[in-house]
Amino acid sequence: MHVDPERSVVRVSHGAQGVDDDGDPASPDGTVHRLALTFDAFDARHHTLWLRYAHTQVGSRAAAETVVDATCARLLEHWPHVLTQESVARYAWALLKEEVAWWLDDHDREPALVDTAAFHAAVRKLLHHDQRDQFDVLQGEMRLYRAIARLPERQYDVIVLRHVLQVPDEEIGEYMGIEVATVRSHVRHARRRLAKDLDVRETEGEE
Repeated sequence: MHVDPERSVVRVSHGAQGVDDDGDPASPDGTVHRLALTFDAFDARHHTLWLRYAHTQVGSRAAAETVVDATCARLLEHWPHVLTQESVARYAWALLKEEVAWWLDDHDREPALVDTAAFHAAVRKLLHHDQRDQFDVLQGEMRLYRAIARLPERQYDVIVLRHVLQVPDEEIGEYMGIEVATVRSHVRHARRRLAKDLDVRETEGEE
């Protein structure tokens, strides 16, 4: 998908600001106000997941907020154009991924999935199970998430959204602009690749 490559440095102030190309606070027919309300409703639905995904990639809440603010600023700046897209959610997802990539490049970092999701997953296991060797638990989680980080991009996104962030398949399809059957196909291929990478037998179970 093609998105506007221009990076906005404006931070989001929700409402009519940034929607009217002429800078007018409102138009006589209320168009700017309606567009702002539309953006605010869209943002309210998706903002939390955007933050959670960005956090898995950039490693901190503050950095994730910076990335999502930049994404929202770009969306809001071009909102009438965004509304003409076949899938607004897919377009916004593409912008979010661009902002994540730019942030990582600007800070000379790799995606932080291994250092964030892996640690918290291991901690949850330790809290709920009596593990005799806590280091082994953490090490096992780290191996898994490093293997996830090596997946092809689409398989990576599906696995992170589905298994790390617990997003339903229907919502994953909406974000990525693919059918639910394709989401599940990506899951199957990712599981096979992970099983091979980790040298473990793939288990039968829910797709």
